[in-house]
Amino acid sequence: MKNFTTVLKIAPAFLLASTVIHAQKKDSLPQEKKIEEVVLVGYGKQKKSDLTGSITAVSEKDFNKGAIVSADQLITGKAPGVRITNAGGSPDSAPNIRIRGGSSFSANNNPLIVIDGVPLDTNNPAGVGNPLNLINPNDIESFSILKDASATAIYGNRGSNGVIIIKTKRGGGKLKISLNTNVSVGTVTRYIDVMNADEFTKFINQNYPNYNYLLGVGGNSANPTQPGTIYNTDWQKAIYRNSVSSDNNLSISGSLFNKVPTRLSVGYNRTEGVIRTSDYERFSTGLNITPSFFDNHLKIDISLKGLFSKLNAIDDGGAIGGAINMNPTLPIYQSQTNLTGDPYNRFGGYYQNIVLKGNQYLIQGQSNPLAILMQRSSPQKIAKFLGNAEINYKFHFLPDLRAIVNLGLEASRSNLKTVYSDNAIATYRNPQNLFVPNDYVFSPGIDYAEHQNIVNQTMDAYLVYEKKYSGFLSHFLVQGGYSYQNFKNDGYKDQYRYDDVTGRRVPNPGTALNPTNRYYNVLNLQSFIGRANIDFYDKYLFTLNFRADASSLFQKGERWGYFPGVGFAWKVNKDFFTESSSVKDLKLRLGWGRTGNADIVSVAGFYPSSPYFSIGGSNSQYFPGVGTYSALPFNPGLTWETTETWNAGIDFSFFSQDRISGSIDVYKRKTTNLLAKVPLPAGQGLSNEFTTNVGSLENKGVEFNLTVVPVKTENLNWSVSGNFGYNDSKILSLGDVSYFPDNSSTLPIGTGIKIANNAIGYQPYSAWVLQQVYDANGKPLDNVYVDRNNDGIINEKDRYYKAIRPRWTYGFSTSLTYKNWDLNAAFRGQIGGLIYNTRKLAQGFKSYTVPQNSQNLNNVLTSTADSPFTLSDNLYFSDYFLEDASFLKLDNVTIGYLFKNVFKNTNVRVYGSVNNVYTWTNYSGQDPENFTGIDNNFYPRPRTYTIGFNFNF
Repeated sequence: MKNFTTVLKIAPAFLLASTVIHAQKKDSLPQEKKIEEVVLVGYGKQKKSDLTGSITAVSEKDFNKGAIVSADQLITGKAPGVRITNAGGSPDSAPNIRIRGGSSFSANNNPLIVIDGVPLDTNNPAGVGNPLNLINPNDIESFSILKDASATAIYGNRGSNGVIIIKTKRGGGKLKISLNTNVSVGTVTRYIDVMNADEFTKFINQNYPNYNYLLGVGGNSANPTQPGTIYNTDWQKAIYRNSVSSDNNLSISGSLFNKVPTRLSVGYNRTEGVIRTSDYERFSTGLNITPSFFDNHLKIDISLKGLFSKLNAIDDGGAIGGAINMNPTLPIYQSQTNLTGDPYNRFGGYYQNIVLKGNQYLIQGQSNPLAILMQRSSPQKIAKFLGNAEINYKFHFLPDLRAIVNLGLEASRSNLKTVYSDNAIATYRNPQNLFVPNDYVFSPGIDYAEHQNIVNQTMDAYLVYEKKYSGFLSHFLVQGGYSYQNFKNDGYKDQYRYDDVTGRRVPNPGTALNPTNRYYNVLNLQSFIGRANIDFYDKYLFTLNFRADASSLFQKGERWGYFPGVGFAWKVNKDFFTESSSVKDLKLRLGWGRTGNADIVSVAGFYPSSPYFSIGGSNSQYFPGVGTYSALPFNPGLTWETTETWNAGIDFSFFSQDRISGSIDVYKRKTTNLLAKVPLPAGQGLSNEFTTNVGSLENKGVEFNLTVVPVKTENLNWSVSGNFGYNDSKILSLGDVSYFPDNSSTLPIGTGIKIANNAIGYQPYSAWVLQQVYDANGKPLDNVYVDRNNDGIINEKDRYYKAIRPRWTYGFSTSLTYKNWDLNAAFRGQIGGLIYNTRKLAQGFKSYTVPQNSQNLNNVLTSTADSPFTLSDNLYFSDYFLEDASFLKLDNVTIGYLFKNVFKNTNVRVYGSVNNVYTWTNYSGQDPENFTGIDNNFYPRPRTYTIGFNFNF
């Protein structure tokens, strides 16, 4: 599609504009009293009309539909300026969530997640890829996404990347029983375009005829141009499958003894990945109780969630990469060949290339990709508890004063292990003292294990004074208090190694000082918080936030950080449109604030500013049994990363029943004292990298959100919603350097090659590349690049920067109901951004096919037959491999029908849904939606077909 980018830009606007043009001008329904939406904010809640900060609320009616496994999937594409990109299609795929772009280099860039008043640990339990898998999506009532600093400053050190507040469903009223069940089938829709057996045989015969004997099974090097018996194996289809999954949820809500709002839920989810053995199970339960005492002066909100999950963690890189690389002329199973007996039957029925060297049969080339999956299991068992009790007491002698105490606990237990079956290729060894036919050993059983306990404690205690008035001062709220969080991470590992003499797997217990490979870490955060809301005439609204934070990550002199925030809103409609029936709401918002970030545990550990020592390994012992210690790098001057944000916004709603509503925001934020792990010259420190505060970074952008209800009658309702976000990031300074490599941009080929830098004047994580030269027909020329500085030499000085992250993201959806029918469709996409097509490099030049260090052929792309490239040091950095990552995705289509009163007081909704329906893109690889911008061994996102039933009693 030649004008694809243009289509992407105009599609959302065209759809929304057309709906406005055709919208009804008058309501066909009687006016109903509007129930105003209440939005959760930090340590409280407010009416949506009274918000002064930039906050997006997503309620259950707006959630994404279909096969949903994790909570983040409910809101993907639903909020402007919020980019959610999971790492692929595995059941536990980790989400990368960015609100208004990243604000750090090495510190955590994901937002703070708060579930029912408990801020979650940003460091996942062992064995967990997606922390939002550890809550049942069916229990969630709403999300509040806090984006600007005037809203997030009250979270201080944890609010720099935004805050997502999740509220789960509560009970109350009459008894309600809900049973939801669905079954899904997932399929892979796009494969890497590598050669089949016929194409590969022809390719080898034409280009490397002396390697024909490596084609198929039974070839002989004495007659190199003659192939063996050829098999036609599609290795990708061998490791993939049609997955079958189910999700089942039962909830009971009502009021115990007609007084105590209560909700109990249980859920079971079983999700199969589209790669064989990639299975996930989750058992969940939840209990919410909200009793009141003393004439409602004392309210207690208790929320308890328990969960058990089990994931079989596969070696997806080995399996996917192996399937793409594997010689397609080889069989999957030994039984496909006429080879019987030893040594061909050693590997449990799977075919494996072996070669006789001396008196031993050695594995030749890569392992059978299907055997990698089927001969290994890695159960990751996680038990998690998340609970809190919020005690809210309204003083009898002063009802406007409340004392609130929130006690929260997040605890998890992880038990992980990796087990190999009998005859597993991965454990095959040839001890030096063994010879044919007894020249080998296998080591079935446990290869690795880890046991971890995490206990995170939260305590918030604060006073709130709130009073409403009539007249000049219409509303006054002030609150202040103390917050305590403690994170404890305790575990040990069972590690093994292969004995050089026997070839058997044996325990590797660590050192005499730490025989169980134990680790124990503690992080403590303590804070003082304050807020004031002052409203004049119910139309001039002021919000003041303040938080003082202390973190155990820093030394005493750098420990405290101070984070203020100010917000103002003006309800313009109450001054200029008081008599208008068209302008229901028009509000101007202004905000400023500072937030902090100290979350560098994942790259610098729990003690980055303190002098600590690590226990040396057995190889570093001067005397047998006498352990040694190694000094760890530390920076006593390490301090807070600080982000300052300015925001201006407009909220609007026109015509009755909010026929047209939305918001526009513009923002600018600057982060200083950026936390980064930067290279250190040799001899200047205890390692080659050092964690420090360097430089500054700026983000600025625009967000737009619009909902239109063109038709609303007794039988027909139609609504359309859309949003887009633009974010431009630029590095302003980096201290003493002009750039440094980004460690997360390492290419999976070569040795330590990083494609992206963080450089002054450019977007963080920008590709640093050479400009490819093309011939008159648009074909790239081998090892020819633009000499940008005209010095006659192609080197680093000729490389330039290209932004990898997209600046534009958007989403739009439509919902149509007609009588008992409902239809929903959701789209999302991005404009711009780049993706490095690793496969075009790794398998895009001819010589990759032939053996390097072994008698083994590698498969290549079908386009490689016409490739001009030969491998060189400069080839890695050619901008030819950077492709446009723009896309428009039809993410979900759902159609349902409601059967009313099937039984007495029983409604049943039946629905069908398709997820990941279709993606429009110019990217030549498998999937353009890739957060790292480096496409390699990507776990494909399946297209999922779902049929489900909702029973409400």
